[in-house]
Order: sequence, then C-alpha cells, then structure tokens
Amino acid sequence: MQEDEATRIAEALTARGVIARVARPSSYRFGVRIPLGDGREALWDVDGAAGLEAQIMRDGVLVGFVPKIAGSEHFDEQQSVEAILATDYGAA
Repeated sequence: MQEDEATRIAEALTARGVIARVARPSSYRFGVRIPLGDGREALWDVDGAAGLEAQIMRDGVLVGFVPKIAGSEHFDEQQSVEAILATDYGAA
C-alpha cells in the first residue's frame, strides 16, 4: 500500500466512525492501524504482500491474523474500506 492510499483509506474509515491511522512499519511500507479497544490493534496491509490482510497485535506481539481477503488484490479503495469495516475481529 502506498502512503497516499493508506491516508485516504484511514480518512474514509475515520469518516465512518472508526479510529484509524496510517501505519508505517518501515521506510517504504505503509498500511492502516486500527486500535480494537481491548489492548489489541489491527495492522492492515503492512507486510507489502498483494491483497488485503491484517495482523492483530498486542504489545508488539502477534496474537491473531485476518487472512487475505479473496480477490482483494483487485479492490479499489472503497472496497478496501468496506472490507475492513466488515471484519469480525473477535474471530481473529
């Protein structure tokens, strides 16, 4: 995910009532960070792989995972926003 894309997705999620920020795990990779309210956070698309998936972290430790959403490598930004909004983090 490019920085400008991550920014637009985070802004669209915020407009829909989700706390979302741009995540920058390294100098050249970007994604979206969503605090889940229970000490966990979802880091969407920060690994640089094609498609939309999330790592669920608590205190820097991987505690769950949202697997790649089928077909998401072809999603536009609005489809990515809708997929993130529809995610059940309780199952992750």
